[in-house]
Amino acid sequence: MSKATFTHTPTPTKEQIDQILDTIADSFARQLRSPIMHAPSEQNLVYEEVTFPALDGVPLEGWFIPADGSEKLIIANHPMGFSRSGIPTHLEPWKSIWSSSGNAFEVNFIPDYKILHDAGYNVLAYDLRNFGLSGAANGGIASSGIFESRDVLGSLRYVRDRRDTQDMTIGLFSRCLGCSSTFCAMTKDRQAFDGVRCLVGPQPVTMKIIMTRRLALSGIPADRIQHLENLLVLRTSIGFGPRSPQEWAKHVYVPTFLYQVHDDVLTEPSDVQTMFDNIPVADKKLLWIRDSTARWDGYLEFQRRPQPMLEWFASHMD
Repeated sequence: MSKATFTHTPTPTKEQIDQILDTIADSFARQLRSPIMHAPSEQNLVYEEVTFPALDGVPLEGWFIPADGSEKLIIANHPMGFSRSGIPTHLEPWKSIWSSSGNAFEVNFIPDYKILHDAGYNVLAYDLRNFGLSGAANGGIASSGIFESRDVLGSLRYVRDRRDTQDMTIGLFSRCLGCSSTFCAMTKDRQAFDGVRCLVGPQPVTMKIIMTRRLALSGIPADRIQHLENLLVLRTSIGFGPRSPQEWAKHVYVPTFLYQVHDDVLTEPSDVQTMFDNIPVADKKLLWIRDSTARWDGYLEFQRRPQPMLEWFASHMD
């Protein structure tokens, strides 16, 4: 586990602040893709390269990893800036972007798929739009789950139309942006989730909160968040207000297990707590990860200590 250490960040000049804000806003206008650095074959998993359309037709790329004899399926997506294989934050330019928050180490998701496979689950892992090898869409902008929700709905349609998966029991493993996108998708088409047994959601986050924390790590006064929002509207037409997983959580009606690094320097515990509280079902669980300040540790939690999540899937899908 990582206890990030931080050096004092000198207060940047006005010109430097303007440049930082422009750079952040530009990253929402055209997102940096993380490459597919790993494959299921590294864990001796047989897999199929698949492609399927999002609800609006955007081509999505993924892997289908079969588990012989199983009628259970986990659909997995990924955080913002990642791909289905993870993120190479030990390499540039990702290292420079995330090092100030103590996240300059790689996240490799292939072990996650191995754990799920060995537990008896078929796995569909896919890249959200504008990430990995999936298609560019909506001008390449980041919408924090609004447009990406169409990818979630497309994945559900795909497995229900595919002959060898159409009768399988479905669970969702929706990470960060993928989780927020799943929440948003439930506000748009509740019926699409009929029959989905459960959701495991690592670290959904409200964009205004994570951006406020990133500004603080750069030594930028908190009141400049409004200027950043103005720039986001100019770049993407979407301010912070519509990017609202706390609000979308009110429409989640499947059994849901959320987990989060409690002292993550990029967010506040109250954010995930509010989402959890807003989920209007009794069958839900929230797990805090302690002894770390690094957000990436939350994404690695499943491969380090998978038992609570596996028990959740098993109790709802067996």
